Amino acid sequence: MVNFFSSNFKLGILGGGQLGKMMLYETRKYDIKTHVLDPNPEAPSKVACNHFEQGNLMDYETVYTFGKKVDLLTFEIETVNVKALAQLEKEGKKVYPSSKTLEIIQNKGKQKLFYKKHNIPTADFVRFSNKAHLTEGITSNKVKLPFVWKSTQGGYDGKGVSYVKSGADLAKLPDVECIAEEVVDFKNELAVIVVRTPGGEIKTYPVVEMEFHPDANQVEYVICPARIDPKVAQNAIDIAQSVSQVFEHVGILAVEMFQTQDDTILVNEVAPRPHNSGHYSIEASYTNQFEQHIRAILDLPLGATESKLAGIMVNLVGAKGYTGDVIYKNIESIMKMKGVTPHIYGKKQTRPFRKMGHVTIVNEDINEARKIAEKVKNTIQVISKN
Repeated sequence: MVNFFSSNFKLGILGGGQLGKMMLYETRKYDIKTHVLDPNPEAPSKVACNHFEQGNLMDYETVYTFGKKVDLLTFEIETVNVKALAQLEKEGKKVYPSSKTLEIIQNKGKQKLFYKKHNIPTADFVRFSNKAHLTEGITSNKVKLPFVWKSTQGGYDGKGVSYVKSGADLAKLPDVECIAEEVVDFKNELAVIVVRTPGGEIKTYPVVEMEFHPDANQVEYVICPARIDPKVAQNAIDIAQSVSQVFEHVGILAVEMFQTQDDTILVNEVAPRPHNSGHYSIEASYTNQFEQHIRAILDLPLGATESKLAGIMVNLVGAKGYTGDVIYKNIESIMKMKGVTPHIYGKKQTRPFRKMGHVTIVNEDINEARKIAEKVKNTIQVISKN
């Protein structure tokens, strides 16, 4: 067995954002050596890894050369060069999740076709190669207004998604490959974090409920456990596990879902890495999602996924009208509140709706936690000096 702890073993992480930084809390805990690659010379992970390299994550040579220096490779962002990962795997390098898994997930069109092929319930959709093809699809009645437009590549945090209900909305869309998805009449947006080892051991975290900001289309609150019927929760967990099995992923897989008005569960999309919907687990779970990801990719025993307390996560995003050097206004006020823990990601510059941190609220009572979360949201402001 490989000795990962206080040894010369090197774990490589592609991407040095806040997810990488939080992963590094866990590698530090276990004294596992880490190398991080990120294009930003001031990436949040830079302060916590053993070795940092600046470089383009989509450049074949950069990713390939970086991968050769480490013993095992993982990532905290999907926009990385898949061909380089595939070549490293051919040469015997362990890459978790695999390049095969990542290639499907990177493209929303491929991802949706994968669900259809494997009988995973998902909203109806049509894939289009460009804007002209989409316009033709509307004219020929292949797609009916209104629909949800999604760019197949590069979308995140509400970007690359639009609600199209008129020709004017259509005119604003970029000319890229896309999918037109049926509008789902849902009562809840849910997520399940699944963790899987190379040997196939699987565990799931409790179902969480997500509340979104109406303008930015970003998650504002993640609530654990979701306030839903236990049968609906079990169905969501079963579907998440089946998604995990067909992807044969290793590590954390966040499965985002819709709960429709008649309690049908539809898979929206997945992320093959630690995810915003699992941040509450740092304070609220026996084993947080970042430690669990490290355990899984190293094929170590998985930790308990149950919650110690109810947990709510509030995203800290840049306030409208502020760009520049960041200030966390009233942070001292929220730190006085019971069960409140702020996490600051280390991004020096704020801009409207940029994710700058999050706050976890834990409490024995989920309703009390939700009230405190509202207070937190209304108290702290992410602004700039100017």
